[in-house]
Amino acid sequence: MEALRLTLRQLQIFAAVADTGSTSAAATAVALSQSATSAALNDLERALDMALFDRVGKRLVLNDNGRELLPQARELLDRATAIERWARDGQGHVGGLRIGASTTIGNYVLPTLLAGFQRDLADSGQPQWTAHVAIANTLAIATQVVNFELDLALVEGPCEQPELTVEPWLTDELVIVAGARDPIVPPTGGRVSTAQLRAATWLLREEGSGTRETIREALTPYLHHMKSGIEFGNSEAIKRAAAGGLGITCLSRWVVSDMLATGELVELPTDLPRLDRSFYLISHTRKLATPGVRRLTAYLRAFAHDATATGDPARPREK
Repeated sequence: MEALRLTLRQLQIFAAVADTGSTSAAATAVALSQSATSAALNDLERALDMALFDRVGKRLVLNDNGRELLPQARELLDRATAIERWARDGQGHVGGLRIGASTTIGNYVLPTLLAGFQRDLADSGQPQWTAHVAIANTLAIATQVVNFELDLALVEGPCEQPELTVEPWLTDELVIVAGARDPIVPPTGGRVSTAQLRAATWLLREEGSGTRETIREALTPYLHHMKSGIEFGNSEAIKRAAAGGLGITCLSRWVVSDMLATGELVELPTDLPRLDRSFYLISHTRKLATPGVRRLTAYLRAFAHDATATGDPARPREK
């Protein structure tokens, strides 16, 4: 067997330089001196017999070779990390989990899920576990999964990256709401017409948000055009803006249930059909799942199955 000339440490340093743009910043990230970091990078380029970066002033910028190597290096590093976690989890402990979620799921669904998951672990005598949770829009979270920065993720928008395995997970209901004193709210027993919805000012999420894309796809066949008002980076701001009279919006029932209960928001009765969308469970097609990741995935699937059976996605799982 031919001796390997590459080391995982060299690849780790290469990835750090690619992320930070300099050996000095990478040295801090990998806990080495700058001279040792530079030497390791030079050793890697000699072993491969190719340059991986272009020197632009004081910055190191990936060249074509480096851009082609980077995803391969990240995959190897992820697998090495998974082996270490597998060894730590060998006694059945879950260990550390890296979970991603798009904004609606991360803020309104995931806390309930993690609380239930922890209860399951405690009941089975495995209370020791940690989790890193990343919350961003669907595109940003999917990109982190592609780059092996997350073990799995739950998202509310479509994912088209070929590196991903995408599994429909949970059905979410979207509801059209307005502030209680908004003129569009009809008298008791009345309905909001399609013409009124077309004329209304809509409060929407930012571009790249799974919620925004889903709402446009669901409503455009009926409204043909949505007059956009203020765009917000999160659903919490949107629902409060709607409650304040800045426009109407369409959001997950998970998001608006509290303000519907207090009467600050009103669900608008319309002739539109019920608006549903899917939440998705995504992972990298080539990612090695640790025992902890497999256990969390099984819990997520069971949660979705129970929610479908009960018709109440917020209902905790019962033992």
